[in-house]
Parts: sequence; structure tokens; C-alpha cells
Amino acid sequence: MASPPDTSKTIKLERTDQPASLYAATKKAGEEIAHTYNHIYGLSLTGLRFFTVYGPWGRPDMAYFFFTKDILQGKPIDIYQTQDEKQVARDFTYIDDVVKGCVGALDTARKSTGSGGKKKGPAQLRVYNLGNTSPVPVGKLVSILESLLNTKAKKHVIKMPRNGDVPYTHANVSLAYRDFGYKPTTDLSSGLRKFVKWYVSYYGIHTRVKKDSEIRSEHPED
Repeated sequence: MASPPDTSKTIKLERTDQPASLYAATKKAGEEIAHTYNHIYGLSLTGLRFFTVYGPWGRPDMAYFFFTKDILQGKPIDIYQTQDEKQVARDFTYIDDVVKGCVGALDTARKSTGSGGKKKGPAQLRVYNLGNTSPVPVGKLVSILESLLNTKAKKHVIKMPRNGDVPYTHANVSLAYRDFGYKPTTDLSSGLRKFVKWYVSYYGIHTRVKKDSEIRSEHPED
């Protein structure tokens, strides 16, 4: 088995009982409801926390997706900074790595212990982070897209609104690695290359976008 991801710098306990946004509150509420059903009815439950999933057939409302669309159309894109003008970073996780984590969680899931609405014994209850363990500044993501699309982005740098959103995310996946060997393998450059290839094919865009051979010659280390 491969060596575990280095999470020595990410282990930090934070309170989760005072969410700063409705989005965070719904996530917390979902996990607490799962805990209650597990406790009362003996349901075997597993929660998976996805960290900024991207890739082909992704959500059009995600930044990497509409950045690609707007860059190709020559429209300006908003790039957020923190209130103290630091870069916002996300733990971008390629879809293939997330799928591997989902399969691993399914393969190690146990049966429920409840029957007829009655609990007959302790049941499995797990929560895992599925991330890439490598936060990347959003500005870097834009730079990679500019290179892949062979088009300069029109950047509009603005400060992040004070709505509870976090300045960066960084997944500690040590539990997922321990329990089912989860280990992401796709870096952002490689993942975005696959996404852009899908995007231009799906939407029939052929102008300006670099071919795979051109990208490999410029980035032989990828």
C-alpha cells in the first residue's frame, strides 16, 4: 500500500457548533440528523465531505466551469481576495479521485443493526473528508486555464463578502486512507487539462484552445 498523505500540517480542531453561514449550518445539521438516526434506529450511515469537486460533466455554477466559459467568451471574471487582501485557496479535487473514495466507503460499509424501527446494537457511523490535500490559490487555477485555453482572462479582483465563506479549504483525509486506502492522485493541472478537453469537445469549441501535444511540450513534467 502507498504511504499515507502528509496531513501533519492540517490537523487542527475547530468548533463546528457555531456555523457562520446557512450553507455550513445545513451540512452540520445533516450530520447531526444522521447521528440521531444511527443512535435511535441502528442505521449504518456514512457521511462524505467533498472538497471542491471538478471535472467533466461538472456543475456549471462552479468557478472553474464558468471561468472557462467566460474566458473563452471574453467576459471578465471575479477573483476573490480575503478582507486583508490575501489569496483565496481551495482544495480542488478531481472527480475520479472522489469516485474512488465513494467506492471505498461503499465497499467498507457494514449492515444496519436495527429492524422494525428498533435498535438491536451499535451501528456503524462514519464521516470522511474526500479532498486532494493540496490547496491551490484561485489565481493559480485561472493561470492554468489561461494556458490551456490559450486566452488571457479579464480579471476583476474583489474582496470576499462577509457571508461566512472560508478563505481556504484543506482536507485531512487520514481517516479515509486508514479505512479504505483513499489517496488522491490527480493534480490540478492534469485535472483541468482533462476538463478543458471535455469542455471544448462537448460545446464544439475549436478555436484558440491548445492541443494536447502543445500542452505536453510546454509542461513535460505533468
